[in-house]
Amino acid sequence: MSNSYLQVENLTKSFGDSLLFENISFGLAEGDKVGLIAKNGAGKSTLLKILMNTESKDSGEIVFRRDLRIGYLPQSINYPSHLTVLEACFEHGNEAVNLIKKYEVCMQTEDHPGLDELLVQMEHAKAWEYELKVKQILSVLKISDYNQPIEQLSGGQLKRVALANTLISNPQLLILDEPTNHLDLDMTEWLEDYLKRSNITLLMVTHDRYFLDRVCNSILEIDQQQIYAFKGNYNYYLEKREERINAANAERAKANNLYRTELEWMRRMPQARAHKARYREEAFFELEKVAKRQNNDDDVQLNVKASYIGKKIFEADHLYKSFDKKVILEDFSYIFTRYEKMGIVGDNGTGKSTFLKILMGQQTPDKGKLDIGETVRFGYYSQEGMTFDDKMKVIDAITQIADFIDMGDGHQLSAQQLLQHFLFTPETQYNYISKLSGGERRRLYLCTVLMRNPNFLILDEPTNDLDIMTLNVLEEYLLHFKGCLIVVSHDRYFMDKVVNHLLIFNGEGDIRNFPGSYTQYREWKTLYERHKKEEGTPKEEKKERIRLNDKIKLSYKEKQEMEKLEKEISALEQEKNLLEGALCSGSLSVDELTEKSKRLPEVNALLDSKTMRWLELSEKEQK
Repeated sequence: MSNSYLQVENLTKSFGDSLLFENISFGLAEGDKVGLIAKNGAGKSTLLKILMNTESKDSGEIVFRRDLRIGYLPQSINYPSHLTVLEACFEHGNEAVNLIKKYEVCMQTEDHPGLDELLVQMEHAKAWEYELKVKQILSVLKISDYNQPIEQLSGGQLKRVALANTLISNPQLLILDEPTNHLDLDMTEWLEDYLKRSNITLLMVTHDRYFLDRVCNSILEIDQQQIYAFKGNYNYYLEKREERINAANAERAKANNLYRTELEWMRRMPQARAHKARYREEAFFELEKVAKRQNNDDDVQLNVKASYIGKKIFEADHLYKSFDKKVILEDFSYIFTRYEKMGIVGDNGTGKSTFLKILMGQQTPDKGKLDIGETVRFGYYSQEGMTFDDKMKVIDAITQIADFIDMGDGHQLSAQQLLQHFLFTPETQYNYISKLSGGERRRLYLCTVLMRNPNFLILDEPTNDLDIMTLNVLEEYLLHFKGCLIVVSHDRYFMDKVVNHLLIFNGEGDIRNFPGSYTQYREWKTLYERHKKEEGTPKEEKKERIRLNDKIKLSYKEKQEMEKLEKEISALEQEKNLLEGALCSGSLSVDELTEKSKRLPEVNALLDSKTMRWLELSEKEQK
């Protein structure tokens, strides 16, 4: 039997008249890696705070295993301002940290009292390795100045220091609230791999669906004040959630039909039902709850007609931008085309947000020209742009922009309908903005951008703090959006779904175009780095930077090569599938098994090399 780490029984929490969850029960056992999913405002972060005893509960029982070591990463991070980065990582005070502090005090005291005994204790607790581990994790999270005061860090840097602090505390149970926020793609993939390989038990809130799918073995969902458990990864959860919603909708439809009949009976004169069984009245009220239960199906398609956009979108001509010695753009040129959907990826600090601000006219380039078409109407969702009057109601924040959006074909979408599409119930629409959670405020901000009916959307980290349900709605909106799109995001799933090519910001003004999704880019990059390692790279490798609007075309010979490669790759993929099927069949003779076992790695090697060459030609063709 698995070792129980946490048991929650009949937990209830509300804020005023807003009920978050009621009588929910669940447990965590050793080895569980659990993702917690819910709409913004449903109580995900509140539940984690209740578990950590930083928020009170209305009722219920929470029991942790005695002496369990718990690491907790909250959404909001607070450290004393006088601490340095390294001191903040030592603040949680485990055995190794306390021994390091004693050692520092001992070394500053005359005659170093108790040093010999302290050295033995430090050796036993592996305290000497501890600081090295701290620095290694900080390095991966791209925090290099260990003596920098905490008060000088940005919000993203502070979150990464807190994540490092949590990971190095050697917890048995790790509770994480949005751990991938403020991490670039390399850091996210490192954390994903770290959690997959470790034996830490995990409970986390995240909107990163690839992260959920690859790390978690269980999903908990809070929906309509109840909790549902799914033993499997995110994809399994999606299948089972669909089954649950279909069953609930069928139950609701059946209850509605019966409700109409019973309602007619209830409306008769009291004398007419005086002799009826009391249980029928009680059953009616239970039936009414089911019939009026809110529809769970959030799969919404929002086909909004964007305003007209001409052929000329924007042209960047020989742009340069730098801050002191930090180069952002260097001889950058690009011609943006109609209905293009571009994703921008790169490490933090490579200039992605600066590029968007130049495009929006909020910053000026040092040199070069940016020519924007007359018909372009930008909608800009930025990391700093969310400002609201808290005394205003949710609906008023939208209607002050417009009352309707043109849907085309003579149809209009009202402000109320847009809010409902983005999961604001009619009741929530008349709440004051001050009552909204952080994720709900971001959702409202998104609605204010879309209500202006732009034909060119620029979204800078739109997925931070949005719940998965809202992301699904936004993705559907963007897939049907009849305009241009630029997205900066660290959400790999989101990028794969909504963009058709990438700009890769490598830093120091090195920007490359990639004709495909993020997943395809990572596959190409892995192949490229493996190929470069095998072939060896000259010490003086010259990096020729290609202007992105240069008209580079394949030669006739290269086009023929590319067509031949496509046929060969298709044939090799078919052969690979047949070989794998045969090897798994259990019906091969020893000779056949040997022959096919030898052939499979040969096919995989050929696929890698031919795919690598095809991607090189494809990238050249797209430039």
